[in-house]
Amino acid sequence: MLDSPSAFVVRDVRIFDGHGLSDPGTVAVDHGIIVAPEQAPADAVVYEGRGGTLLPGLIDAHIHLREESDLVAQRAFGVTTVLDMASPSRDVLDALRSLPGLPEVRSAGIPASAPGGVQTTFMNFPKDAVLSRPDEADAFVADRIAQGSDLLKIIIEDPSRPVPAGLPQETIDALVKAADARGLVSVAHAAAVVTFQMAVRAGVSAITHVPVDAPLDEATIDAVAASGQVVIPTLVMMERSAASPMTRQITGKDLDFSYAQEAVAALRAAGARILAGTDANSSPHAPATVPHGAALHRELAYLVEAGASPAEALRAATIDNATFFGLTDRGAIAPGLRADLLLIDGDPLADINATTDVRAVWCAGVLTELS
Repeated sequence: MLDSPSAFVVRDVRIFDGHGLSDPGTVAVDHGIIVAPEQAPADAVVYEGRGGTLLPGLIDAHIHLREESDLVAQRAFGVTTVLDMASPSRDVLDALRSLPGLPEVRSAGIPASAPGGVQTTFMNFPKDAVLSRPDEADAFVADRIAQGSDLLKIIIEDPSRPVPAGLPQETIDALVKAADARGLVSVAHAAAVVTFQMAVRAGVSAITHVPVDAPLDEATIDAVAASGQVVIPTLVMMERSAASPMTRQITGKDLDFSYAQEAVAALRAAGARILAGTDANSSPHAPATVPHGAALHRELAYLVEAGASPAEALRAATIDNATFFGLTDRGAIAPGLRADLLLIDGDPLADINATTDVRAVWCAGVLTELS
């Protein structure tokens, strides 16, 4: 991590405002908060943007953390906030929260799973992740909040298959109801058509993944759009998962990534809200590993391929993610917000792949990369 002044300005940068790029201008920061340029302290350090593009720090809405190096990799690619979508170790997770100069972590902690489910059978999650009956849902959600979870993750597997086991619809419904009663965002893992449909019926706040086992039907797509539920498709994971021997063993099906791509295009065309997340992980127990940091840029490209404009894709990884997850202090470049900033060369609105040309990253005003 580089020495980072408490006050600085970045000059000669085009600023992404959620829709377009400004004319070259200046952004000022004082003690980790963006301020108006005229409010910059007289001794503020000056960084020359040289006509580059300044983006809000990126937010990955679906990762899994194991160690500090995961966050270092995220930071290197301009990701300044991560949503950990389930962790088997509370102690490890707590140690990684709010490390200076690294992305800030929000987490679901331990997810809700059925006895004999994927998380406990294949992925080394503790028995605390297991529910046997709907009447256990309220206590489960209360325990997650008591342990510091920022959201609720529900693992939905096909309950008609004995291995891995899946939660029945009534238990999923009870979990969502308990989360809603406490104002907690609920996120459902649903990677097959039948589980995606169960998540829609339960009314979860967000569905993460999209099916790779069959095309998603029009009625389900319309129901998602009408309900206002959010979808975090993690296309970069679905591509790898569809080719993974472990996934094929678990599902017992032939899988096709094109189903996921078509589902995202159809969901977007129907007006469903799409957020950017990757399922980045370095776990030896996962069906497929996904590289931290770099994966989010590939996800943005996939969203554009599915019909989103580059500006829409960038919003999915910045202000839209921030708004949905209640991160009201970030996601945009404006006075009063956290100085989570990503300086790149090129124009990402002309070519979304320009986001990979990283020159500098600031996490809450702390400079961590500079070229």
